[in-house]
Amino acid sequence: MILVTGSAGHLGEALVRQLRAEDRDVRGIDIKPSAHTDFVGSIADEAFVSDAMAGVTGVIHSATLHKPHVSTHSKRQFVDTNVAGTVALLEAAVAHGVKAFVFTSTTSAFGAALSPAPGQPAAWIDEDVAPIPKNIYGATKIAAEGMCELVARKDGLPVLVLRTSRFFPEDDDNAGVRAEYSTQYMQANELLYRRADIEDIVGAHLLALEQAPSRQFGRYVISAPPPFTREDAAMLRADAPSVVRRLFPGVDRLYAEQGWKLLPSLDRVYDSRRAVDELGWRPKRDFAFVLDCLRRGEEFRSPMALAIGAKGYHDEVFEHGPYPVAP
Repeated sequence: MILVTGSAGHLGEALVRQLRAEDRDVRGIDIKPSAHTDFVGSIADEAFVSDAMAGVTGVIHSATLHKPHVSTHSKRQFVDTNVAGTVALLEAAVAHGVKAFVFTSTTSAFGAALSPAPGQPAAWIDEDVAPIPKNIYGATKIAAEGMCELVARKDGLPVLVLRTSRFFPEDDDNAGVRAEYSTQYMQANELLYRRADIEDIVGAHLLALEQAPSRQFGRYVISAPPPFTREDAAMLRADAPSVVRRLFPGVDRLYAEQGWKLLPSLDRVYDSRRAVDELGWRPKRDFAFVLDCLRRGEEFRSPMALAIGAKGYHDEVFEHGPYPVAP
């Protein structure tokens, strides 16, 4: 039995859908009811978590308060869900003899390390970069990662941490970006450096679940493999289109047919090479795939991404964007 937390959310639903499609035993839990949720309750409730863990051999923990909640939830709520909830799951997993635990973290945890100073090259982000959290979301995800490592080391629970990049379908939270780029157009550009399709994210989680027992603990950046090298970082910050055109000579024609344009500058690149090399992750949807789809007149987003669609993060609809942005 595989336990999936956050089964009413984007990733949780996708995981439950995929596991059910493979005829695997899966149990979804979430604080909200959904067609993919078997037990409704809070992961901060130790009794609820213990009951949900009965008979479970593997856990994929994707439930979390996200960056969109920073302006609408207190720091204590973030700690209760993201840290205390993770601890409750880890302790219950140890008590129930779970064989593998996968924790969904975020590239947002790198925080200030993602923002190079003016004139500096694009930040090259891999697992060796030290996180500098800049909000309670990042701080609590890093704290939860620390608890995962502690339990893996002290209690012997195999845990892999996946720092996932963007995979949500909602509009960007930056009003300037929304005004200049359509959602689909921006997401195509992001597959160059800071996004992965949710179908590929699911694949990474299922691979991690398989490999956790042999690795015991590890952290991995999960993002569509970039076509760039570290040597491109300075030019990506100064003139990103020139680098993209060198690597993809036909990009201007394909983009012009869509009325799209390349981003003038990239501030970071997520390097997922370690997940590719160590986990054997083979994501399908990268920027080259986007261009192939444009040539054929096909949709580049996966059927899974389209089926799940945009869920939003709040019951309330906000006037100035998908969610309020913290100052």
